[in-house]
Amino acid sequence: MDQIISSDYLVVGGGIAGLTFALKVADYGKVHVVTKDLQVESNTFYAQGGIASVVDPEDSFDKHIDDTMIAGAGLCHRDAVEVLVKEGPDRIYELLEWGVNFNRRADKPGEFDLAREGGHSRHRILHAHDLTGAELQQALLQKALNHPNIKIFEKHMAVELITEHHVLGNLQAAFNICFGAYVLDELIGKVKAFSASYTILSTGGASKVYQHSTNPDIATGDGLAMAYRAGVRIANMEFIQFHPTSLYQPGKRSFLISEALRGHGGNLINSEGKRFMPEYDPRAELAPRDIVARSIDAEMKKRREECVYLDMTHLPALEIKERYPNIYNYCLHNLNLDITLKPIPVVPAAHYSCGGVMTSLNGQTSMQNLFACGEVAHTGVHGANRLASNSLLEGLVFSHRAAMKIISKVPRNFGNVIIPPWDDSGVQNEYEWRLIKHNYKEIRSIMWDYVGIVRSTQQLDRAIRRISLIFDEVENYYRKSVITRELLELRNLSATALMIVKAALRRNESRGTHFMADYPESSDKFLKDTII
Repeated sequence: MDQIISSDYLVVGGGIAGLTFALKVADYGKVHVVTKDLQVESNTFYAQGGIASVVDPEDSFDKHIDDTMIAGAGLCHRDAVEVLVKEGPDRIYELLEWGVNFNRRADKPGEFDLAREGGHSRHRILHAHDLTGAELQQALLQKALNHPNIKIFEKHMAVELITEHHVLGNLQAAFNICFGAYVLDELIGKVKAFSASYTILSTGGASKVYQHSTNPDIATGDGLAMAYRAGVRIANMEFIQFHPTSLYQPGKRSFLISEALRGHGGNLINSEGKRFMPEYDPRAELAPRDIVARSIDAEMKKRREECVYLDMTHLPALEIKERYPNIYNYCLHNLNLDITLKPIPVVPAAHYSCGGVMTSLNGQTSMQNLFACGEVAHTGVHGANRLASNSLLEGLVFSHRAAMKIISKVPRNFGNVIIPPWDDSGVQNEYEWRLIKHNYKEIRSIMWDYVGIVRSTQQLDRAIRRISLIFDEVENYYRKSVITRELLELRNLSATALMIVKAALRRNESRGTHFMADYPESSDKFLKDTII
């Protein structure tokens, strides 16, 4: 039998949530982190805006809690929001001890240079220019690489959670328990068994299920799909947040234009140079993301235009260049656009999964020994619409809580459970794969056209028929084929798309990021999570 790669803790995903958890438990046992791409590649790395927390004496926990609850449109779990907000500052100061550098005020170097974003009533966003995620990722990764108990396996993609459906031996004692994961070593094309006392999903989101997304190519819903197939409870998949301002550059990969630019005073204008957001919401550019995204969508449809514009030209040029160097340089070098002189063309794009694998306040899922943290998880914090810059904070706070919970637990003895090697029998049918591969593009097109910013029952009915057919085709091909990363990502995308459409069809109202043209009002009947 192939050798089983064993550890005390198996972390699937290497962003802020996974690395924070790994660092917290590393002094208590061996940690294996598997990441399907390079070590730095994660949703965290691409986060521009920053991380929200109450660190200003003039701010308060109550204000941050209220802002989060309002943005979440009635579906936030208040206990989870209170945990997030009240434990947030401790995690921020821990980041400082770990070497993360946030911007400080030039006039008061001892104080943080706090930004404000949509939905926030105060300036409370800590940032490292417009590359906050990269700063966090690099600091956490360096600390993890230096820890003797942490080993990172890059180019390793999780295939399936190992549960009682796979193991041999004492099945009665093994019911509804995760024993690790089968993982594809992409470099040699071989699936290996990684066993662990505890497995942590921190695989990020699934926004690549849409044709236009701010996420990196790795965001294919891997953890969500694995949990779904294992029967783990999942909630609120209909709530996909569309970031209002992705750079409009047809034919090229989406590039995020941070919310911080609007918080800094940027105005949204149409092609005639008219500012339009005050017509849609009294908070204008600082309304929550779901409102701004729908407003832009409505303005584009009304005027039959491909984009709108974010105007920063009325602000001091040097200030823009110094505060947002990444965005300034990207636009200058890729579009020959100086954003201090001309407005930025922008469109909404899929950005964040507000739902996910259901967890307790300590990260525990509905399966024993399986935890989830970060965007893959549904902690109850985000409700129907995530408040800007709460995501990185959620990854920090709840991965810390999961680690503390696991450290305090006494591992159970599951008897004579045997993990068999992966059955890698299968064939490589290049002709059939070329046909199946077209489904990747088709899924993303269907989701964008029928399950986007504005939906309807008719559109969702069309989507469920098409996505169900694709899901069945992919599953049938998967069962008889050699496993590759491309195939796994397609399989996971099809499962994630199916979850989103199923959940959307069950919510006959409009709330947060879920807007139904034929049910434009919210209803108290739906003041509950949509559980799969």
